[in-house]
Amino acid sequence: MEKKQTLRQPQLTMMTTAELRPLGWLRRQLEIQAASLSGHLDQFWPDIQDSKWIGGNREGWERVPYWLDGFIPLAFLLEDEDMQARARRYVDAILAGQREDGWICPCEDRDRGGYDTWAALLIGKVLTVWADCSGDERVEPALSRMLRNLQEHLSYHALFDWGRFRWFEGLVPVYWLYRRTGEDWLLSLAHQLKAQGFDYDALFEGFDNSIFTGFHHSWSFQKHTVNLAMALKSGALYSLLSAHEEHTRTASLMLEKLWKYHGTAIGLFTGDETLAGTGPTQGTELCAVCEMLYSLEWLLSITGEVKWGDLLEQICFNALPATFSPDMWTHQYDQMANQVQCSRIPQEHVHFTDNSGEAHLFGLEPHFGCCTANLSQGWPKFALSAFMKGADGLYSTALAPCEVRYGAAKVRLETEYPFRNTLTYTVEAPTPQRFALYIRIPGWAKRAVVDGKEVEAGTFARLEREWTGTSTVSVTLEAETEFCPRPSGLVAIRRGPLFYSLKIGARWEPIDYGPEEKIKVFPHGDYEVFPTTPFAYALTSRALRFEERPLGQFPFDDRTPPVVAHARAVPVDWRASEYGVLENAPRSLAPMGAETEVELVPYGTTTLRVTELPLLERD
Repeated sequence: MEKKQTLRQPQLTMMTTAELRPLGWLRRQLEIQAASLSGHLDQFWPDIQDSKWIGGNREGWERVPYWLDGFIPLAFLLEDEDMQARARRYVDAILAGQREDGWICPCEDRDRGGYDTWAALLIGKVLTVWADCSGDERVEPALSRMLRNLQEHLSYHALFDWGRFRWFEGLVPVYWLYRRTGEDWLLSLAHQLKAQGFDYDALFEGFDNSIFTGFHHSWSFQKHTVNLAMALKSGALYSLLSAHEEHTRTASLMLEKLWKYHGTAIGLFTGDETLAGTGPTQGTELCAVCEMLYSLEWLLSITGEVKWGDLLEQICFNALPATFSPDMWTHQYDQMANQVQCSRIPQEHVHFTDNSGEAHLFGLEPHFGCCTANLSQGWPKFALSAFMKGADGLYSTALAPCEVRYGAAKVRLETEYPFRNTLTYTVEAPTPQRFALYIRIPGWAKRAVVDGKEVEAGTFARLEREWTGTSTVSVTLEAETEFCPRPSGLVAIRRGPLFYSLKIGARWEPIDYGPEEKIKVFPHGDYEVFPTTPFAYALTSRALRFEERPLGQFPFDDRTPPVVAHARAVPVDWRASEYGVLENAPRSLAPMGAETEVELVPYGTTTLRVTELPLLERD
């Protein structure tokens, strides 16, 4: 007798917006997002405001789903009734537009064969987010009809282009529905998606060749940075169905190769638009940052391994905020590790692989609008990953201030981490409740103390007891300053989850498109950013003095950084092009002036920065 297919449970289960409430600086960051671009796209940006998804005539593919994917949890995390009502308007229109046979995407019936079903996989995932947040009972039958239709559609029109390279995103709604219905055809659809999708395991088994390891001005789906960021979770997701050990290796294998040939100082991999080598002025697309975070959240959930939480925080606290203005009204398409100017570059001088010379500007939709839509998911989904539920207890998985409900108990984490090194957990249990509280101790910790006892780094500290009344747990994490070598002979400075960059003064110059322009205007206009302070320095010592400062109105702002590292440095011959692209390394390390003190600030707080720096090691 053939064994019935089953779907394995992940090690940890993510929280819903009904179970988790953000606090402290994390809530403030979400409020900033809601008050800025993400919270207002439906009110002025045509691709959302007039999308075909709601009966308009603008883009009817990925942009509305991308935006809703983050806007929905943002609205519910902040308990904002207006935002929730605006999200419901879109969901209502999407469900009302579903065809009788289950097709849900906004295209003419005659065009279905040429419609890239990546949008169907994406909107399926979005509908599960809406259902989890709102409890809308319409989603389950609508999603069932949509996935039934997709299964039939793929029998005649196999996945191609974006859908083929993002097939695993469809596993999210398939698994969600299967856990509610237990219908076997859903697991058959999951295998069908895998069979038609691109094989990333095969790609990375043979990755060490010049096609993927060098810098090439050639576009391909295989080298597209967002596809690769999404694909980090592909093997782990499929392992829930296959239970084959090799599928759980996919993410580690991918990162090993990507970091070796295309890694950045802070743990991203370059891609402007496709893989671009290790140069510190090559960019990484904002969509890739958000999708890498989402992949890491799934990897942490599925495996329960501490290392994925470490990397999740590293990317979230450094790369995510750095690609926005502090108020989040503008963003970059590409961010760079060494970024001393963000001004237009003529096409004949563009150093990116495929992107334009405006991709690194701060604005509404520099280069291309996908990131404008997709930027919304970063912070809300990170917040929902702060705590997860395991078979035997509650796990504090990403260290950020929030409160969760667990049975009859409430567990609150108060902290200014990652800018500080102390955490305070408060457990309130009105009636006795026995469970284990697991606290992730990052692998970088030199020393970690939980309620006065030293615990091992890179593990979950386990506290099991019968909780009653009000209890507190204190955690202290100690970090060493690390000087991480980079391929160009420079170093990147890390302390705990934060990387530090040379602080550069910034002058923002708005781009005036003339009186006829109605969309790219303040506060969501476009800007060039120019340096106002020197940036050509070499460090002369490993001795840094760290100074803690109060958190400002904007947690990630170079004008009010919450922590500053004071360093000694000398000016050297290190030049930028006339368009502001810094050379990969100084021409000479001979001092060109007297030693002076410079300030290094967290990478995530910077607009302009030098993150890979020369170190003369005089001491």
